[in-house]
This record gives sequence, C-alpha cells and structure tokens, in this order.
Amino acid sequence: MKTDLFDYDLHEDLIAQEPLPVRDASRLMVVDRAASSVEDRHFDDLLEYLDPGDCMVINTSRVIPARLHATKKETGGAVELLLLEKLSTARWKSMSRGAKLRPGTGLDLGNGVTAAVEAGPDDGVVVVTFASEAGDVEGALESMGEVPLPPYIHRPVEDPERYQTVYSEREISAAAPTAGLHFTPDLLRAVESSGVEIVRLELAVGMDTFVPVREDDTDDHRMHEEWFSVDESAARAVSTCRGKVIAIGTTVVRALESAALNADRGERVAATSGGTSLFITPGYDFRAVDAILTNFHFPRSTLIMLVAAFAGTSMLREAYSHAVAERYRFYSFGDAMLVL
Repeated sequence: MKTDLFDYDLHEDLIAQEPLPVRDASRLMVVDRAASSVEDRHFDDLLEYLDPGDCMVINTSRVIPARLHATKKETGGAVELLLLEKLSTARWKSMSRGAKLRPGTGLDLGNGVTAAVEAGPDDGVVVVTFASEAGDVEGALESMGEVPLPPYIHRPVEDPERYQTVYSEREISAAAPTAGLHFTPDLLRAVESSGVEIVRLELAVGMDTFVPVREDDTDDHRMHEEWFSVDESAARAVSTCRGKVIAIGTTVVRALESAALNADRGERVAATSGGTSLFITPGYDFRAVDAILTNFHFPRSTLIMLVAAFAGTSMLREAYSHAVAERYRFYSFGDAMLVL
C-alpha cells in the first residue's frame, strides 16, 4: 500500500506536551466498526464497553532510564544516546542525536564512564560498548540515565512516573506502552470487579516507535525486531476467554498476534517468547484480538497502519479527521481511542 494513505494534517498545538493532572481524565473516542460510528466519551466511561468474561491484556514493561548525555572525546561535541536494545552487559543498540557518530568514535559520559562506537549508523542506530572505571557498567548507566521522553515533547515532565504505567514491572522498554498511561489503580480494580480478567504480557518497546516509514510503499519497509513474552498463564487466559480480548495498546496487539502464529487449532495464542518483526497493515487477518484501546499516532507510522488494519482505513481516516476537528490531544500524553 502507498504510505501516503496514512498521512494526515495535525496542528502542533494538538500534540500533548504534558499529562493531565489525573490519568483517567482524558477523552475517549469510541469507534464502532459494525455501526461505522464515532462517539465522544471520557476515559472513565471505558467500563461501559466491558462485559463480564472479557479479557483485558496489558503490557507490563517499564521504561528504562535510557537517555544518556555524552561528549565526543576528539571534538567535545555534545551527543545524546537513547538506549534501545541490550546486546550484553556493556553493549547496546542506541539511537543518537547531536554530533555524528561513526565506528571508532570515543565518547565520555563523565563519572569515569566512557563508550566506543562499534558499528553503524544503520537507520540512525549505532552499537555502543560502555566501560566504567568503577567496573559496574550496568549500575553506572542506570544511575546516569534519564527516562526518555519522545522528541515531540519539548519540556521535561514534572513527575517521571507519569511516563510509566501504574502496572509497569520490569525495565526493558525504550518507550512507554502509552495506551496504558490512562489507567489508575482504582480503575484497574473497577475493571476486575466488573468480571473482566486482566492478563499480563511483556513486549520491549523499541526503535520502531521512533523510526517513521520512509518508503513510498509499505511492502518496502523493514520492521525492526522487538522482544516479547506471552507466558503459559497469559496464553491460557486468552485462548479460553469467554468474551472479548481487548488489547491495551499496539504493543499488546503485536505480541498476541505474534503468539497466535504459533497456536494450534482451537487455540487463540500459544505461549511464546522471542523476537517479533510482525508488520501489521490493512489486509491482515487478526486471530487473537477483538478490540483495541490505543492513543492517536504519528502519520505514516507502523502504529497507525496497525490500527488502520483493525479499524479499516476509511474508518480510521474518518476518526482522525474527527479527532482533529474536535481538538483531541495527540500522541503519548494525549487522549485515547477504543476500537470495537
């Protein structure tokens, strides 16, 4: 498909620069595929669309303190690194911003921590090996790192925990699974009290969150791999779910649909752990997911293509046009959309 089918005009003032004071105070657009309708609601109305026996699936990954500041040893040029994927204790795939990096470039991060560029850049990604005079590379990176915010957010968030879900657990992601940012502990308890089972899985959000589709045709895009895990408990809960399987975010969709590729007949998903490079575009046959809760995404991104595959391209274009006209808040700290 042509990439420009997933383009739209967005005023910069609609990009949310900070979270709302209360997580579940955001707006909720409800897109009903069967009725071809779009409805304006609030996020705490979500319970009205859940039924006993439904399964709500969440990604419990937590954002690592992945943003590091460095200078080039030779020139002193400022460099910002965003850690994307851990290759070993001291080796990481990273995105860089600032001075250009090439293999052999040495970096100084301060406090006795240095780094050397091994490979790249490939689509803006380099492989970097870190060293610490104190010997504890992991501890040094964790103490020096900052929780990264997306590049379209131009000021620091007052409370870094607002860029983490309230149910986050293991630090493995370079970015937050942002659909989950709307939930509060009280709302999660209300969901469970309504007879909906909350199912947990992991997907390490990686570089495709940041890399747009640059090719003119989606068939030419190379999807980068992300690690995920759907354990036995999650696979059993989804496969035996008596109601709707509701994916909280596109990361959950990719994990479940990747696990569905390994399922035996009669199962929705199989317990699966490993890498996925699944690229979901219109025409994809969904096997595991009945509804998606998501935020509003970048034009020409793999994320908007996934949602278009589920909602239908024309339905999604209508929904996004409505969101712009009604001044919904976009992207990570923005409003949400439920596609039924």
